[in-house]
Amino acid sequence: MAKIVLGIGTSHGPMLSTPPEQWDARVPADRKNKHPYRGETYGFDDLVRLRSPEKIGDQLGVETWRDRHRRCREALDTLAQKFADAKIDAAIIVGNDQNEIFQTDLMPALYVFAGEEVFNEPTTDEQKAMMPPGIAISEPGHKPPQRETYPCHAKLGRHLIENLIDSRFDVTQSSTLPQNGVAWASGMPHAFGFVYRKIMHDQVIPHVPVVVNTFYPPNQPRAGRCVALGDQLARAVASWPEDMRIAVIASGGLSHFVIDEEFDRRFLDLLAAPDRDGIDKLPEKWLQSGTSEMKNWIPVATASASAGLKMELVDYVPCYRSEAGTGNAMGFVVWQ
Repeated sequence: MAKIVLGIGTSHGPMLSTPPEQWDARVPADRKNKHPYRGETYGFDDLVRLRSPEKIGDQLGVETWRDRHRRCREALDTLAQKFADAKIDAAIIVGNDQNEIFQTDLMPALYVFAGEEVFNEPTTDEQKAMMPPGIAISEPGHKPPQRETYPCHAKLGRHLIENLIDSRFDVTQSSTLPQNGVAWASGMPHAFGFVYRKIMHDQVIPHVPVVVNTFYPPNQPRAGRCVALGDQLARAVASWPEDMRIAVIASGGLSHFVIDEEFDRRFLDLLAAPDRDGIDKLPEKWLQSGTSEMKNWIPVATASASAGLKMELVDYVPCYRSEAGTGNAMGFVVWQ
């Protein structure tokens, strides 16, 4: 019988793979964009005024950024060591896609890959020129230096799909990797490439990619549905007939592109409890934009708890890049 023996939750934001001296590279774009925050949408200057009592400016500057970058790297090293020590046979990775393999003309709510292998590859100079500001520099965090193919566990993927269908989940699946994303994207979504590089250190084991549409309305699974997804993933693993040590890994989050430390702490407390009812009641309007990636953590937390594992917070690091509170709150968690 297979058993979930390890759970991991990790942020994957570009700032993790950007020199801290350049963390403000996206601030010009932040100034132009509208930002979801606590169920409303604000311009940059509106956020500066709204959040002025928090004195976010005190958390800006190269020295602070260097310290927080160091803490993030140390937390990632801890997660990678936990993964290596666990001697995992196969992994289930839960992430999302940001128009990298799908676009909004065809965006599955839930997708499970059931092929033998996936690939990833570095972006070309032409592709980098198409990217938003501050993104190209972070590419080594989720892209290998040359094209690589990585093993998937097709039989386990099919087993998960069949179990999900039996429990009334509607699942999109394929045995080859879709490449229907934007012109500057190729290979796996960055949510998965980050795990390959920073958690598995390019020694990618057989795995099943599970993609949840967290970002794009209107078919975003709600928080309560993500709880149910974790339950069913745990049941499917427990019913797998082979003796295997399984890791479940969540990639994404926490709050961004506007950081909300209070909401992050509430979310982490709900996962640690675990408080299924509290998770179910998380407001959908708050789980938008980058913050929506918290939904990748919910099934991993639920599946880990179902397997009897306990959550440990390795670190939580709010990485602000502007006085408006833009940036990425980085979370690093292990279930053992």
